Amino acid sequence: MTQRLRRFHSAKPLPGLLSSAFLRSWRSCVRVAHLNSRLSGGGTDDQCVKLVAGLHRRGLNVRLAGPAEAELAKVARQLGVPFEGTPTEGALKLGFVLSAARLLRRERIDIVHGHHGRDLWPTILAARLSGVRPRIVLTRHLAKSPSSWPSRRFLLSHCDALIAVSSFVARVLREGHYEPGSPERERRVRPPLLGDYSKIHVIHGGIDTERFHPREVPAQRQEWRLEAGQFAFGVVGGYDLPRGKGQREFLRAAAQMRQHAPNARFLIIGRGTLGPTLEQDIAQLGLSGVARLTPYCHDMPAAMNALDCLVHPQVGTEAFPGVVLEAFACGRPVIASALDGIPEAFGFGGRGQLVPAEDIQALADAMTAQVHEPPLTAAERQNLHQRIERQCSVSVMASKVFDLYQVLAPHSPRDKLTAQG
Repeated sequence: MTQRLRRFHSAKPLPGLLSSAFLRSWRSCVRVAHLNSRLSGGGTDDQCVKLVAGLHRRGLNVRLAGPAEAELAKVARQLGVPFEGTPTEGALKLGFVLSAARLLRRERIDIVHGHHGRDLWPTILAARLSGVRPRIVLTRHLAKSPSSWPSRRFLLSHCDALIAVSSFVARVLREGHYEPGSPERERRVRPPLLGDYSKIHVIHGGIDTERFHPREVPAQRQEWRLEAGQFAFGVVGGYDLPRGKGQREFLRAAAQMRQHAPNARFLIIGRGTLGPTLEQDIAQLGLSGVARLTPYCHDMPAAMNALDCLVHPQVGTEAFPGVVLEAFACGRPVIASALDGIPEAFGFGGRGQLVPAEDIQALADAMTAQVHEPPLTAAERQNLHQRIERQCSVSVMASKVFDLYQVLAPHSPRDKLTAQG
């Protein structure tokens, strides 16, 4: 197994019709299950559902198991993803584990794939209890190793592959990352995993480039009371206590630069428990009338296209920000913190500017400069979209995960059963 994984990136496809025939047979025979005990929203759940849908579109025999009434469970079913409802977790998540184990055994699953940090060991336990010995794949969506010492010590030895959603995440998992002087506690000490690092594979998160593409959205700008000639900066994402994703820093930068750009407007798009604090900041910073929290937006492609520039002033850890890719896919420039995996995502589009995290003056200067930049032409916006489509679409992500699955389970279940007999 380890040798096959080491050959993963250098492997060449079989030539011609033999390769096509093999892939058709493999898709129809190999069975994959993704486990997710939340599906309530957020980046990990969104990526999980998109990946399963992308694999399903490729013809893979794949299903998703999770709580049936969760918000993204309904989205998965709308996308046509085969879905298996799991019971309420209960003590030690035994309900979820036993339900998943029964699914793996009943469907004779070849590969089981877990996503959330809270699901890593339940995925491993379900695989062991199933009795069918599926290959175990885990994805690390966070820019830090698991918090517990047993997980850091033993996790790699109990899985067959661990996907890191960015090279930065892979570096944290292999080497650790230390910022002892950081004002953010979670960034100060991030120790590495121990074990066989050849099991760690970088597969970047993907976005739906069929939905996120350049277009005019006058209705959205009108809804946000944006007038002709006004330049709209926006922060997109949740804003939960204590600090959100840097929305307070965004407002402080807006207060510093607004006199240099009287036509600028500042939007905070999302939802969260920091809302009253942000409203208070707007009043105290003298931003009433030029900055606002928008109502929750269900049409994020329209939101991105309504902005003139996305601002992503993250202050906490960040594995690989899909919101940056979504803005680029809509042909919009981005100003973002040069933090964790953000520069990696920014590099796929490269339009805009990176600034030091929590540097209000640098953020204000970058926003001022962006207002005076000529807007991207229609051709430039389309070229930016195509760059993201070629590198970071859901289709590209699913294709790379599909290739990894082939390395892990190169033979069909029929072949496996024959060998066991």
